[in-house]
Amino acid sequence: MSLRIGNAQGFWGDRPAAPVEMVSRMPDLDYLTLEYLAELSLSIMAAQRAADSSLGYARDLVGTIDRLAPFWKDGARFKLVTNGGGLEPRACALACREVLARHGVRKTIGIVSGDNVLGRIHDAPHPLDTANAYLGAAPVAEALALGADIVITGRIADPSLVVGPCMHEFGWSLDDLDRLAGATIAGHLLECGAQSTGGMSTHWMEIPDPAGNGYPVAEMEADGSFVLTKPPGSGGEVSLRTVKEQLLYEIGDPDHLVTPDVIVSFLSLALAGDGPDRIRVTGAKGKPAPDAYKVSCSYSDGFRCDAMLALHTHDAAAKARRLGEVILDRVRAQGFRLDRTRIEVIGDGACTDGLPSSVPLSEVVLRVSAAAHDRRALECFSREIAPTVGNGPAGVTGYATGRPKIRPVFGYHPAFIAKHEVSPTVEIL
Repeated sequence: MSLRIGNAQGFWGDRPAAPVEMVSRMPDLDYLTLEYLAELSLSIMAAQRAADSSLGYARDLVGTIDRLAPFWKDGARFKLVTNGGGLEPRACALACREVLARHGVRKTIGIVSGDNVLGRIHDAPHPLDTANAYLGAAPVAEALALGADIVITGRIADPSLVVGPCMHEFGWSLDDLDRLAGATIAGHLLECGAQSTGGMSTHWMEIPDPAGNGYPVAEMEADGSFVLTKPPGSGGEVSLRTVKEQLLYEIGDPDHLVTPDVIVSFLSLALAGDGPDRIRVTGAKGKPAPDAYKVSCSYSDGFRCDAMLALHTHDAAAKARRLGEVILDRVRAQGFRLDRTRIEVIGDGACTDGLPSSVPLSEVVLRVSAAAHDRRALECFSREIAPTVGNGPAGVTGYATGRPKIRPVFGYHPAFIAKHEVSPTVEIL
């Protein structure tokens, strides 16, 4: 029995249409996963919750549930697993249940929590706003075993969104290391959405129909092997080149990928074509999981403001750099201290620092950024952008967008916590 698991969100802010496109093209889909949480996503949710106590989760998920509800109402049988619950998985689940009720759809929702370990991390360099352990697949499998049709979690290791359904459907235990390793590889290839179907390929210009890029699907087998593919008729590409590129994405040691479920070795992996847009992956090897969870911590670290101005003039790069210094000098002249500043001339080595263009440029974009713990300093900085309209240089444009916004800055602190100090919980709603 193959288990079809597709992922249609690679991050919070990914294409809203992708989940509907996937279930429309794949009526035989067994599980849909939606991955929302990057390293600092929870800090953004914490700021939103501070402003409105009803928030703290990926609000995009509620809209996605609204768009998926008609499929369930018409008889679709796919189950949903997502970490969109963020800091408030229960509040998220209640909001999703309310949307489903408006459609006349009844789904059992499993809530996985217990990842919040704020107050138990003692070596952080700053007072923390959030501290959340990356839970594993076991509570997801437990929620499914209790009858959940939708599982909403907080922080969880990205591949565990896939490992959990496999554990439940195939009856695996946490001792089935090679099988867990295979599912973890599948989860790794799925977790970033369209990256593995050509979205971030170095051959992107050759990828067919990038506007209709399909999101990835893993056809899992009970032994942990799988075929990576995409919905029929969708754009993009699943090939050896796209799969290999994503396979090594964010991998430090291919013999030692650490997750809360298993430590995975890539060294014996075998990839082979299995038809158009189909790559079979076999040979994953697993080692026992670590005794600790990784913890993602965040803290408030002041504010920042970024301004961008286009310059169309002769000697544009030099003028842009000088203009950036002028703006910063005017802020300092008014008695304000900026903790960090950066001037970039886009088009003249901004991405390859120290390697500017070898030819004269007549059109560039200036990006000047400042960070400070004193918000007043950045308010002054923001006010100094529009006056370039009359203070030069000639050829500067872009000030019509108004004063740039000041945004909070969040710092990131990784940590570890012993597994015996964390108690994942499962609630059925």
